[in-house]
Amino acid sequence: MRSIWNGAISFGLVSIPIKLVNATESHSISFRQIHVTDGGRVRYRKVCELDGEEVPSDEIGKGYEEADGSIVPITDEDLAQLPIATAKTIEIVSFVPADEIDPLQMDSAYYLAANGATAAKPYTLLREALKRSRKVAIAKFALRGRERLGMLRVVDDVIAMHGLLWPDEIRVPEGVAPEASVSVREAELDLADALMATLGEVEMSSLHDDYREAVEAMIAAKAGGAFEPSEAVAQPAGGQVIDLMAALESSVRAARASRGGDGGGGGGGEAEVTPIRRKASASAAAASPKAVGGKKSTAAGGRGGAAKKTASAKSTSKATPSKSVAKKAASGKKSTTSASASAAAKKAAGAGAAKKAAPRKRSSA
Repeated sequence: MRSIWNGAISFGLVSIPIKLVNATESHSISFRQIHVTDGGRVRYRKVCELDGEEVPSDEIGKGYEEADGSIVPITDEDLAQLPIATAKTIEIVSFVPADEIDPLQMDSAYYLAANGATAAKPYTLLREALKRSRKVAIAKFALRGRERLGMLRVVDDVIAMHGLLWPDEIRVPEGVAPEASVSVREAELDLADALMATLGEVEMSSLHDDYREAVEAMIAAKAGGAFEPSEAVAQPAGGQVIDLMAALESSVRAARASRGGDGGGGGGGEAEVTPIRRKASASAAAASPKAVGGKKSTAAGGRGGAAKKTASAKSTSKATPSKSVAKKAASGKKSTTSASASAAAKKAAGAGAAKKAAPRKRSSA
Protein backbone atom coordinates (compact mmCIF):
# COMPACT_ATOMS: atom_id res chain seq x y z
CA MET A 1 0.00 0.00 0.00
CA ARG A 2 1.22 3.49 -0.83
CA SER A 3 2.09 5.72 2.10
CA ILE A 4 0.56 9.20 2.30
CA TRP A 5 2.77 10.60 5.08
CA ASN A 6 6.19 9.87 6.54
CA GLY A 7 7.21 10.82 10.06
CA ALA A 8 7.74 9.35 13.49
CA ILE A 9 5.82 8.39 16.63
CA SER A 10 7.07 10.26 19.68
CA PHE A 11 6.71 7.94 22.69
CA GLY A 12 8.40 9.83 25.49
CA LEU A 13 12.08 9.86 24.49
CA VAL A 14 11.51 6.97 22.09
CA SER A 15 11.15 7.87 18.41
CA ILE A 16 9.61 5.32 16.01
CA PRO A 17 9.95 6.07 12.27
CA ILE A 18 6.66 5.20 10.59
CA LYS A 19 4.74 5.49 7.34
CA LEU A 20 1.06 6.44 7.30
CA VAL A 21 -1.19 4.31 5.06
CA ASN A 22 -4.92 4.69 4.46
CA ALA A 23 -6.78 1.88 6.24
CA THR A 24 -10.07 2.36 4.39
CA GLU A 25 -11.18 2.83 0.80
CA SER A 26 -14.39 3.98 -0.80
CA HIS A 27 -16.29 1.64 -3.12
CA SER A 28 -19.06 4.10 -3.93
CA ILE A 29 -19.89 4.60 -7.61
CA SER A 30 -19.19 8.09 -8.91
CA PHE A 31 -21.13 9.68 -11.77
CA ARG A 32 -20.16 12.36 -14.25
CA GLN A 33 -22.33 15.30 -15.19
CA ILE A 34 -23.48 15.20 -18.82
CA HIS A 35 -25.53 17.31 -21.19
CA VAL A 36 -28.87 15.44 -21.32
CA THR A 37 -29.73 16.40 -24.91
CA ASP A 38 -26.55 15.08 -26.56
CA GLY A 39 -24.71 13.18 -23.78
CA GLY A 40 -21.70 15.46 -23.84
CA ARG A 41 -19.51 15.69 -20.74
CA VAL A 42 -19.99 18.77 -18.58
CA ARG A 43 -16.71 19.92 -16.99
CA TYR A 44 -15.78 22.54 -14.46
CA ARG A 45 -13.08 24.91 -15.52
CA LYS A 46 -11.01 26.97 -13.08
CA VAL A 47 -10.99 30.52 -14.37
CA CYS A 48 -9.23 33.54 -12.92
CA GLU A 49 -11.67 36.31 -12.02
CA LEU A 50 -9.22 39.04 -13.04
CA ASP A 51 -8.27 38.04 -16.59
CA GLY A 52 -11.05 35.53 -17.33
CA GLU A 53 -8.61 32.85 -18.48
CA GLU A 54 -8.48 29.18 -17.42
CA VAL A 55 -5.70 28.45 -14.90
CA PRO A 56 -3.71 25.17 -14.98
CA SER A 57 -3.31 23.19 -11.75
CA ASP A 58 0.40 23.96 -11.35
CA GLU A 59 -0.39 27.69 -11.17
CA ILE A 60 -3.05 27.38 -8.46
CA GLY A 61 -2.02 28.18 -4.88
CA LYS A 62 -3.68 28.85 -1.52
CA GLY A 63 -4.94 32.10 -0.06
CA TYR A 64 -6.94 33.27 2.95
CA GLU A 65 -9.89 35.59 2.31
CA GLU A 66 -10.31 38.34 4.90
CA ALA A 67 -13.55 39.99 5.93
CA ASP A 68 -13.13 42.84 3.41
CA GLY A 69 -12.67 40.36 0.54
CA SER A 70 -8.91 40.81 0.16
CA ILE A 71 -6.81 37.66 -0.29
CA VAL A 72 -3.68 36.88 1.74
CA PRO A 73 -1.46 34.42 -0.23
CA ILE A 74 -0.24 31.38 1.78
CA THR A 75 2.48 29.10 0.43
CA ASP A 76 3.52 25.58 1.44
CA GLU A 77 6.82 27.04 2.65
CA ASP A 78 4.94 29.36 4.99
CA LEU A 79 3.13 26.41 6.55
CA ALA A 80 6.30 24.29 6.78
CA GLN A 81 8.07 27.01 8.80
CA LEU A 82 5.40 27.12 11.50
CA PRO A 83 6.82 26.10 14.94
CA ILE A 84 4.59 23.04 15.35
CA ALA A 85 6.13 19.95 16.98
CA THR A 86 3.62 17.68 15.24
CA ALA A 87 4.50 18.73 11.69
CA LYS A 88 6.30 15.43 11.12
CA THR A 89 5.62 13.70 14.42
CA ILE A 90 2.72 11.78 15.92
CA GLU A 91 3.13 12.94 19.50
CA ILE A 92 1.54 10.66 22.11
CA VAL A 93 0.16 12.76 24.97
CA SER A 94 -1.67 10.18 27.11
CA PHE A 95 -3.06 6.65 27.44
CA VAL A 96 -6.74 6.13 28.30
CA PRO A 97 -9.28 3.26 28.33
CA ALA A 98 -10.88 2.80 24.93
CA ASP A 99 -14.42 3.29 26.27
CA GLU A 100 -13.57 6.88 27.21
CA ILE A 101 -13.45 7.81 23.51
CA ASP A 102 -16.80 8.98 22.19
CA PRO A 103 -17.54 7.23 18.84
CA LEU A 104 -18.84 10.57 17.57
CA GLN A 105 -15.23 11.75 17.48
CA MET A 106 -14.11 8.95 15.15
CA ASP A 107 -12.87 10.14 11.77
CA SER A 108 -10.53 8.63 9.14
CA ALA A 109 -8.55 5.47 9.88
CA TYR A 110 -4.90 4.78 9.07
CA TYR A 111 -2.36 2.00 9.48
CA LEU A 112 1.04 2.89 10.93
CA ALA A 113 3.85 0.88 9.33
CA ALA A 114 7.37 0.66 10.72
CA ASN A 115 9.69 2.59 8.40
CA GLY A 116 12.92 0.61 8.19
CA ALA A 117 14.62 -2.17 10.15
CA THR A 118 15.59 0.10 13.05
CA ALA A 119 11.93 0.93 13.66
CA ALA A 120 10.87 -2.71 14.17
CA LYS A 121 11.98 -2.96 17.82
CA PRO A 122 10.37 0.24 19.21
CA TYR A 123 7.31 -0.35 17.02
CA THR A 124 6.83 -3.83 18.52
CA LEU A 125 7.44 -2.45 22.02
CA LEU A 126 4.66 0.15 21.66
CA ARG A 127 2.31 -2.42 20.14
CA GLU A 128 2.79 -4.93 22.96
CA ALA A 129 2.54 -2.21 25.61
CA LEU A 130 -0.84 -1.15 24.16
CA LYS A 131 -2.01 -4.78 24.15
CA ARG A 132 -1.02 -5.43 27.75
CA SER A 133 -2.43 -2.17 29.11
CA ARG A 134 -5.71 -2.60 27.21
CA LYS A 135 -5.63 1.12 26.61
CA VAL A 136 -5.41 3.40 23.59
CA ALA A 137 -2.94 6.21 23.00
CA ILE A 138 -4.13 9.76 22.39
CA ALA A 139 -1.83 11.66 20.06
CA LYS A 140 -1.54 14.91 18.11
CA PHE A 141 -0.32 15.06 14.52
CA ALA A 142 -0.38 17.43 11.54
CA LEU A 143 -1.78 16.33 8.17
CA ARG A 144 -2.97 18.24 5.10
CA GLY A 145 -2.31 21.65 6.53
CA ARG A 146 -3.86 21.30 9.97
CA GLU A 147 -3.13 19.77 13.35
CA ARG A 148 -5.34 16.82 14.23
CA LEU A 149 -6.14 14.57 17.15
CA GLY A 150 -5.61 10.81 16.87
CA MET A 151 -6.19 7.56 18.73
CA LEU A 152 -3.70 4.69 18.40
CA ARG A 153 -4.83 1.12 19.00
CA VAL A 154 -3.75 -2.39 17.99
CA VAL A 155 -5.47 -4.23 15.13
CA ASP A 156 -4.10 -7.77 14.77
CA ASP A 157 -0.32 -7.12 14.74
CA VAL A 158 -0.52 -3.57 13.41
CA ILE A 159 -0.85 -0.21 15.13
CA ALA A 160 -3.81 1.64 13.67
CA MET A 161 -4.63 5.31 14.15
CA HIS A 162 -8.08 6.85 14.05
CA GLY A 163 -8.30 10.53 13.36
CA LEU A 164 -10.46 12.18 16.04
CA LEU A 165 -12.47 15.33 15.86
CA TRP A 166 -11.54 17.93 18.44
CA PRO A 167 -13.99 18.04 21.37
CA ASP A 168 -15.26 21.49 20.33
CA GLU A 169 -16.15 20.10 16.88
CA ILE A 170 -18.87 17.84 18.35
CA ARG A 171 -22.18 19.65 18.29
CA VAL A 172 -24.49 19.58 21.30
CA PRO A 173 -27.71 17.69 20.37
CA GLU A 174 -30.08 20.50 21.29
CA GLY A 175 -33.66 20.03 20.10
CA VAL A 176 -32.98 16.55 18.73
CA ALA A 177 -34.62 14.38 21.41
CA PRO A 178 -38.44 14.14 21.47
CA GLU A 179 -39.91 17.09 23.30
CA ALA A 180 -43.05 15.28 24.44
CA SER A 181 -42.90 13.18 27.60
CA VAL A 182 -43.22 9.52 26.63
CA SER A 183 -43.45 6.53 28.97
CA VAL A 184 -42.52 3.01 27.93
CA ARG A 185 -44.24 0.01 29.51
CA GLU A 186 -42.44 -3.06 30.77
CA ALA A 187 -44.30 -5.26 28.28
CA GLU A 188 -43.00 -3.13 25.41
CA LEU A 189 -39.45 -3.37 26.72
CA ASP A 190 -39.85 -7.14 27.07
CA LEU A 191 -40.88 -7.43 23.43
CA ALA A 192 -38.02 -5.16 22.34
CA ASP A 193 -35.61 -7.42 24.26
CA ALA A 194 -37.16 -10.47 22.59
CA LEU A 195 -36.72 -8.90 19.16
CA MET A 196 -33.08 -8.06 19.89
CA ALA A 197 -32.42 -11.61 21.11
CA THR A 198 -34.15 -13.12 18.07
CA LEU A 199 -32.16 -11.02 15.61
CA GLY A 200 -29.03 -12.10 17.47
CA GLU A 201 -25.55 -11.29 16.19
CA VAL A 202 -24.17 -11.05 12.66
CA GLU A 203 -20.77 -11.56 11.08
CA MET A 204 -19.72 -8.08 9.97
CA SER A 205 -17.83 -9.58 7.01
CA SER A 206 -21.13 -10.96 5.65
CA LEU A 207 -22.64 -7.49 5.21
CA HIS A 208 -22.41 -5.89 1.77
CA ASP A 209 -23.72 -2.94 -0.20
CA ASP A 210 -26.86 -4.15 -2.03
CA TYR A 211 -27.48 -0.75 -3.60
CA ARG A 212 -24.01 -0.56 -5.16
CA GLU A 213 -24.39 -4.08 -6.59
CA ALA A 214 -27.75 -3.13 -8.11
CA VAL A 215 -26.26 0.03 -9.66
CA GLU A 216 -23.33 -1.94 -11.10
CA ALA A 217 -25.71 -4.51 -12.60
CA MET A 218 -27.82 -1.73 -14.11
CA ILE A 219 -24.75 -0.04 -15.64
CA ALA A 220 -23.56 -3.36 -17.13
CA ALA A 221 -27.02 -4.03 -18.57
CA LYS A 222 -27.31 -0.55 -20.09
CA ALA A 223 -23.81 -0.79 -21.55
CA GLY A 224 -24.75 -4.12 -23.17
CA GLY A 225 -28.06 -2.77 -24.46
CA ALA A 226 -30.13 -5.34 -22.51
CA PHE A 227 -31.49 -3.10 -19.76
CA GLU A 228 -35.22 -3.34 -19.05
CA PRO A 229 -36.48 -0.93 -16.40
CA SER A 230 -38.63 -2.56 -13.75
CA GLU A 231 -41.47 -1.02 -11.81
CA ALA A 232 -40.42 0.76 -8.67
CA VAL A 233 -41.41 -0.95 -5.45
CA ALA A 234 -44.04 1.08 -3.66
CA GLN A 235 -42.78 2.22 -0.28
CA PRO A 236 -45.25 2.32 2.62
CA ALA A 237 -46.37 5.80 3.54
CA GLY A 238 -44.69 7.15 6.65
CA GLY A 239 -46.17 8.92 9.60
CA GLN A 240 -49.02 6.47 10.17
CA VAL A 241 -50.11 5.61 13.70
CA ILE A 242 -49.42 1.95 14.53
CA ASP A 243 -49.99 -0.35 17.46
CA LEU A 244 -46.48 -0.54 18.90
CA MET A 245 -47.09 -3.80 20.76
CA ALA A 246 -48.55 -5.48 17.67
CA ALA A 247 -45.66 -4.24 15.54
CA LEU A 248 -43.13 -5.62 18.03
CA GLU A 249 -44.86 -9.00 18.17
CA SER A 250 -44.99 -9.18 14.36
CA SER A 251 -41.31 -8.22 14.17
CA VAL A 252 -40.33 -11.03 16.57
CA ARG A 253 -42.30 -13.59 14.55
CA ALA A 254 -40.84 -12.34 11.26
CA ALA A 255 -37.30 -12.45 12.66
CA ARG A 256 -37.82 -16.00 13.90
CA ALA A 257 -39.22 -17.08 10.53
CA SER A 258 -36.30 -15.53 8.64
CA ARG A 259 -33.83 -17.42 10.86
CA GLY A 260 -35.37 -20.83 10.46
CA GLY A 261 -37.90 -20.65 13.28
CA ASP A 262 -35.40 -21.14 16.11
CA GLY A 263 -34.28 -17.57 16.58
CA GLY A 264 -30.89 -18.17 14.92
CA GLY A 265 -27.83 -16.16 15.83
CA GLY A 266 -27.80 -17.22 19.48
CA GLY A 267 -30.26 -16.37 22.19
CA GLY A 268 -33.24 -17.62 20.17
CA GLY A 269 -34.46 -19.90 22.93
CA GLU A 270 -34.93 -16.97 25.30
CA ALA A 271 -36.81 -14.81 22.84
CA GLU A 272 -40.30 -15.50 24.17
CA VAL A 273 -43.09 -13.22 23.02
CA THR A 274 -44.75 -11.49 25.94
CA PRO A 275 -48.53 -11.40 25.35
CA ILE A 276 -50.21 -8.03 25.23
CA ARG A 277 -51.82 -7.35 28.59
CA ARG A 278 -55.06 -5.92 27.35
CA LYS A 279 -55.63 -8.90 25.06
CA ALA A 280 -54.86 -11.34 27.87
CA SER A 281 -57.36 -9.66 30.19
CA ALA A 282 -59.97 -9.61 27.42
CA SER A 283 -59.54 -13.33 26.74
CA ALA A 284 -59.72 -14.10 30.47
CA ALA A 285 -62.90 -12.07 30.76
CA ALA A 286 -64.36 -13.95 27.80
CA ALA A 287 -63.44 -17.32 29.32
CA SER A 288 -64.56 -16.68 32.90
CA PRO A 289 -68.35 -16.50 32.25
CA LYS A 290 -68.22 -19.99 30.73
CA ALA A 291 -66.54 -21.42 33.83
CA VAL A 292 -68.97 -19.70 36.20
CA GLY A 293 -71.92 -20.74 34.10
CA GLY A 294 -70.78 -24.35 34.15
CA LYS A 295 -70.60 -24.43 37.94
CA LYS A 296 -74.02 -22.81 38.32
CA SER A 297 -75.67 -25.24 35.92
CA THR A 298 -74.15 -28.16 37.83
CA ALA A 299 -75.50 -26.93 41.13
CA ALA A 300 -78.95 -26.07 39.80
CA GLY A 301 -79.14 -28.88 37.26
CA GLY A 302 -80.15 -26.49 34.50
CA ARG A 303 -77.36 -26.59 31.87
CA GLY A 304 -77.25 -30.00 30.14
CA GLY A 305 -74.83 -32.92 30.07
CA ALA A 306 -71.65 -30.98 29.10
CA ALA A 307 -71.51 -29.02 32.35
CA LYS A 308 -72.31 -32.16 34.37
CA LYS A 309 -69.51 -34.09 32.71
CA THR A 310 -67.06 -31.26 33.46
CA ALA A 311 -68.09 -31.12 37.11
CA SER A 312 -68.00 -34.92 37.55
CA ALA A 313 -64.58 -35.07 35.90
CA LYS A 314 -63.21 -32.47 38.34
CA SER A 315 -64.67 -34.27 41.37
CA THR A 316 -63.29 -37.62 40.17
CA SER A 317 -59.76 -36.16 39.74
CA LYS A 318 -59.81 -34.84 43.32
CA ALA A 319 -61.22 -38.03 44.95
CA THR A 320 -59.31 -41.23 45.88
CA PRO A 321 -59.03 -43.43 42.75
CA SER A 322 -60.75 -46.64 44.03
CA LYS A 323 -63.09 -49.12 42.36
CA SER A 324 -65.83 -48.63 44.95
CA VAL A 325 -65.96 -44.88 44.26
CA ALA A 326 -66.05 -45.50 40.50
CA LYS A 327 -68.92 -47.99 40.91
CA LYS A 328 -70.73 -45.59 43.18
CA ALA A 329 -70.42 -42.81 40.57
CA ALA A 330 -71.55 -45.17 37.81
CA SER A 331 -74.56 -46.40 39.82
CA GLY A 332 -75.42 -42.79 40.72
CA LYS A 333 -75.58 -41.87 37.00
CA LYS A 334 -77.53 -44.91 35.89
CA SER A 335 -80.06 -45.19 38.72
CA THR A 336 -81.47 -42.56 41.08
CA THR A 337 -84.57 -44.57 42.19
CA SER A 338 -83.69 -45.40 45.77
CA ALA A 339 -80.96 -45.20 48.40
CA SER A 340 -81.29 -48.94 49.07
CA ALA A 341 -80.08 -49.77 45.56
CA SER A 342 -76.92 -47.74 46.07
CA ALA A 343 -76.36 -49.42 49.47
CA ALA A 344 -76.67 -52.83 47.84
CA ALA A 345 -74.14 -51.75 45.22
CA LYS A 346 -71.75 -50.68 48.00
CA LYS A 347 -72.20 -54.02 49.85
CA ALA A 348 -71.57 -55.98 46.62
CA ALA A 349 -68.49 -53.90 45.86
CA GLY A 350 -67.17 -54.50 49.39
CA ALA A 351 -67.74 -58.25 49.15
CA GLY A 352 -65.93 -58.38 45.82
CA ALA A 353 -63.01 -56.49 47.27
CA ALA A 354 -62.80 -58.87 50.25
CA LYS A 355 -62.79 -61.91 47.99
CA LYS A 356 -59.97 -60.43 45.93
CA ALA A 357 -58.00 -59.53 49.02
CA ALA A 358 -58.18 -63.03 50.66
CA PRO A 359 -56.15 -64.90 48.00
CA ARG A 360 -53.42 -62.22 48.17
CA LYS A 361 -52.99 -62.88 51.95
CA ARG A 362 -52.70 -66.65 51.42
CA SER A 363 -50.22 -66.27 48.59
CA SER A 364 -48.05 -63.94 50.63
CA ALA A 365 -48.11 -66.37 53.58
